[in-house]
Amino acid sequence: MLHMDNIGKVFRTDLIETHALRGFHLEVKEGEFVAVTGPSGSGKTTFLNIAGLLESASSGRYYLDGEEISMLSDRERSQLRNEKIGFIFQGYNLLPDLNLFDNVDVPLRYRGFNAAERKRRIEQALEQVGLAARMKHLPSQLSGGQQQRVAIARALAGEPRMLLADEPTGNLDSMMARQVMELLGEINRAGTTIIMVTHDAEQAAQSQRNIHIVDGQVCDLAMLSRRPAPEATVAQA
Repeated sequence: MLHMDNIGKVFRTDLIETHALRGFHLEVKEGEFVAVTGPSGSGKTTFLNIAGLLESASSGRYYLDGEEISMLSDRERSQLRNEKIGFIFQGYNLLPDLNLFDNVDVPLRYRGFNAAERKRRIEQALEQVGLAARMKHLPSQLSGGQQQRVAIARALAGEPRMLLADEPTGNLDSMMARQVMELLGEINRAGTTIIMVTHDAEQAAQSQRNIHIVDGQVCDLAMLSRRPAPEATVAQA
């Protein structure tokens, strides 16, 4: 489903050159549930943005569902993103003045589906996340966990092949987080590929595979655990 070969990403300013990813290799098979972990600033979000076609790599090759991304125009990339990728963020990004039905409807309108097809997809997605009975409610009338489920429904309505989730339970308490993780597990068992960035070791353990990123590269967790502890050094100002 996803194949990255020697991906590099460099951010440049007049004075600073920052290598967010370097020599990055990763393959995710269709139907996998992969957790991505690593310290802050390690390159997780950059990886997710490149995987979701929100940013371009500076070097290397990225294949999504067999297509090499660098060969596509901006329009073709946008079409591929809209057709095959769904996004779930830590912030729910719901429009407060729209009810649940209309929130899920927004991205479908951009894709040009007719009213009947949009209605079918919206009702099916809200049913899948257990909120069909509340489709006329506003986001402010829901709990945080319910709002995140609406955000998941919005992604599912596009019927993506792959879901990219960036800290999807970061704003939730433990009980709501478990409910969201159970829902993601159900979605994955139905065949959708999921790549989830998380800082939660317990949630990462619920995935099929854990990819750990350190300094912009995929790190072998077994080797990392065997690495000797660094000697204490005097902090410098």
